[in-house]
Amino acid sequence: MPSASQDSPMDAAELLFIHPGHALYPEELELRFRVLREPLGFPRSAVAFPFEAESLHLVARQGGAVVGCVLFHPEDPQGGRLFQMAVTPPLQGRGLGARLVTALEEELRRRGFTRVHLHARAQVVPFYERLGYTPYGEPFTEVNIPHRHMRKTLASSILPGRRSQEA
Repeated sequence: MPSASQDSPMDAAELLFIHPGHALYPEELELRFRVLREPLGFPRSAVAFPFEAESLHLVARQGGAVVGCVLFHPEDPQGGRLFQMAVTPPLQGRGLGARLVTALEEELRRRGFTRVHLHARAQVVPFYERLGYTPYGEPFTEVNIPHRHMRKTLASSILPGRRSQEA
């Protein structure tokens, strides 16, 4: 799979699309465990989902280690669910998560997807709102913590109606 673009010179992490058979997949699973499941007391077995093979996996690698990831599971030809967004704690709040989501959205647009939804932990709802996601429905509990449903319509990468200034 292709590498994703690097938008932020501040963060030298390389973004790569991988799959469950890739050499970096075990590191992705370990990051997801350490950031998303271990703090809640869940076992390693709670990290992998039954639809991992059908999902897009985008990882950030820096200094030879996986330091961030985000996944997307297609649910129909137009959209699906963003899930398992994780950034190693020392890099949180420095823009890497936004880079991961933005790069994933670019790839989704390229593949023709127009809708993304997710289950956001309550404390990260503002992060997703800054990226254009909107909460909907009632708050709910998942993995024993408050969550919100959020969604976003992906704008086309082709801007209709734009004309050259030279005309």
